[in-house]
Amino acid sequence: MTIYLQAAGTLAVLGTVLAAVLTVANRLFANYGPCAVTINDRDPFTIDGGGKLLDALYGQRIFIPSACGGQGTCGFCKVKVLEGGGPLLPTETPYLTDDEIDGNVRLACQVKVKQDMTVEIRADYLDVQEFKARVKSARMMTRDTREVTLTLLEPDTIDFRPGQYVQVLVPGKGDPQFRAYSISTPPSRTGEIELLIRLIPGGLGSTYLHNVQEGDAVTLTGPYGEYEMAPQKDTAIVCVGGGCGMAPMRSILRHIAETEPDRACWLFFGARTGADTMYMDDFRALAAGMPNFHVHYALSEPADDEQWDGETGFIHESVARHLGSDGRRQAFLCGPPMMIEATMKVLREKGIDDQDIFYDEF
Repeated sequence: MTIYLQAAGTLAVLGTVLAAVLTVANRLFANYGPCAVTINDRDPFTIDGGGKLLDALYGQRIFIPSACGGQGTCGFCKVKVLEGGGPLLPTETPYLTDDEIDGNVRLACQVKVKQDMTVEIRADYLDVQEFKARVKSARMMTRDTREVTLTLLEPDTIDFRPGQYVQVLVPGKGDPQFRAYSISTPPSRTGEIELLIRLIPGGLGSTYLHNVQEGDAVTLTGPYGEYEMAPQKDTAIVCVGGGCGMAPMRSILRHIAETEPDRACWLFFGARTGADTMYMDDFRALAAGMPNFHVHYALSEPADDEQWDGETGFIHESVARHLGSDGRRQAFLCGPPMMIEATMKVLREKGIDDQDIFYDEF
């Protein structure tokens, strides 16, 4: 037994020494000196090499999306690295198409700044701002989904398109950790935004936002997102959501109610049980003043003891039953990947082109 303890002790000491050596070596040999980074047509800025390109951009207040907090698991932080990026990494390839790889697209959270670099990012990312906000109110909408309303302080207004999202900074040590949440307010409410947050056990962002209280300070960046409604009023709007995928749908439909109440639009919302539904009465009230607004909720697993006289089954099945195949339409989807995949198939069968289908999977 003594021999085993001595061996274990020796291994522990060796491990500690090796860790210290690696730390010193990293500081000595991973110091690449000053590196100049050029973004689009801007003047280059200089930083000490060795860190992530994503952190370098944040340091310059260029807030490109990164819903996973720079962990390389969301694939949102795509930029073009024209010079100085080094070889493509295996951690990047799952998130890049062949065309993107050929076009020098990289994940900013995986690329290290080791030499002078030339980077091209989307022009609209240069307009993304950081906002200081304060919690105005918070309430539970279902057993695990919380609605949080934030009053913007600095800047005190935000300009966004219906269905776009923001990224909330989760306080903590180390690299900045952001999590993405769709805005559920219409663009007319420029001074505040509502977010819907489903609590994920162990989830960094959802745990934080389920614990903030009225008056607490919150930092966020935005807006982000590809959602863009067609200006033609004869284009019907089809919204399909599941769970917290309600948020962008609520933004879009409230905007239509305010600006084009006669426009044809559809809401398909899927939930597991009646306890997981939200805003049903609100949408029915909207529909009373919108003659071409069609609302369909469906439960995939209704409880035996609940009185539910609506539809059952998966929400893409409701889309297949009720949505016609005529006229120009745009579809906006938000929910679990399996829901989006199944709904995409139905929408294609209904004659809607991929270019007219927008979706978020977070």
